[in-house]
Amino acid sequence: MKALLFLFLIGAFTMSSCKKNEFCEPSTFKAPISEINALRTLLDNQNITYTEDSRGFFYEIKKLEQGEKPDVCSTVRVKYELRLMNGNIIENTPDVTFQLGGLILGWQMGIPLIGKGSTIILYLPPGLAYGAQATADIPANSNLIFEIELLDVFK
Repeated sequence: MKALLFLFLIGAFTMSSCKKNEFCEPSTFKAPISEINALRTLLDNQNITYTEDSRGFFYEIKKLEQGEKPDVCSTVRVKYELRLMNGNIIENTPDVTFQLGGLILGWQMGIPLIGKGSTIILYLPPGLAYGAQATADIPANSNLIFEIELLDVFK
């Protein structure tokens, strides 16, 4: 639960929250090339299949549905699991609702790639996750794995 709260708080500081009917711009931030290269090497060494996004994260769509896709101003209801690259599960949340614009950049960029009912695995470098901030369960500068099922989208 600490990571869940931290997920929201860090996102709230990285982007101001959206208001209903307000025009929302997706972030143009890109992860540092050193972080991208390091994460790519880790994924390749673990023989993980992925797609690389030009903004610096990697992903795999596990289940693709044609449901409504969120934008950064949407509220999303998700089920997710957070893991470290060594496989340790940090958090497993069965049903939670967030305003996407208040979350970490990796979620803001990755979740809009899928529609309601879909599942995606996001491989995030520190610059699109929690950066140099450590929590009780997540070391500073960690590459993270989020498996996210998009349960619902509210615009």
